[in-house]
Amino acid sequence: MSNDFTDQIAVITGAATGIGNAIATYLAERGARIAGVDIAPSLQEALAALPGEGHLAVTANIADATVAHEAISRVVAELGAPQILVNSAGIGRFGPGEELSEKDWQSTLAVNLSGSFFMSQAGGRAMLEAGYGRIVTIASQAAEIGLVEHAAYSASKAGVLGFTRVLAVEWASRGVTVNAVSPTIVDTALAREIWVGEKGETARSAIPAGRFATPDEVASLVAFLASADSAMITGENMRVDGGRSVI
Repeated sequence: MSNDFTDQIAVITGAATGIGNAIATYLAERGARIAGVDIAPSLQEALAALPGEGHLAVTANIADATVAHEAISRVVAELGAPQILVNSAGIGRFGPGEELSEKDWQSTLAVNLSGSFFMSQAGGRAMLEAGYGRIVTIASQAAEIGLVEHAAYSASKAGVLGFTRVLAVEWASRGVTVNAVSPTIVDTALAREIWVGEKGETARSAIPAGRFATPDEVASLVAFLASADSAMITGENMRVDGGRSVI
């Protein structure tokens, strides 16, 4: 597999922290210029810490279609048409189904589902015009299995799998692949705050591999799907879950 992304432009949402930052770092280490899209105040600092030069920080709320399209327009204007788009931005609002508020439902779908689609739509247009592109969206094991208190999150990630398949079919003959990656719980700083004590041990015990995924394990798979070598892989949901989704 080619690990050389020299001169390629990669748009990564959620690039300030967590999985998105791990993906940005992984691709930057291999020569990509990163356009990080996030609403976090730490975005500029995170992009400045990446290997290489010429990275671009774009502060944007991708849940707004107009803003998402403007973000891609800025990337094209300042860096050029992107070859890679990784939709990693996401939020989680959890609670029992009978108690979940409308606000939490709407906000979760707005970012995780609508935001990922709006970025795919805008980035896809630029890629289709260029005749080449790789779009990868971070979904979740929650897209396929029932997890307690995950109604909104699961719905948003299942929706990601739906539009991924449709765009893959529509764009396959035009040089653009569209795939999803579904991790189990990933060992990020945020996860270490949430999945502690008995709750964390119970979650680990449900994973046949007996542990959470690492950010680099997710990043390496995303990099493969973002490479030229993955040209015949499109419309897929690639799991990084240690067997969690098949038990």
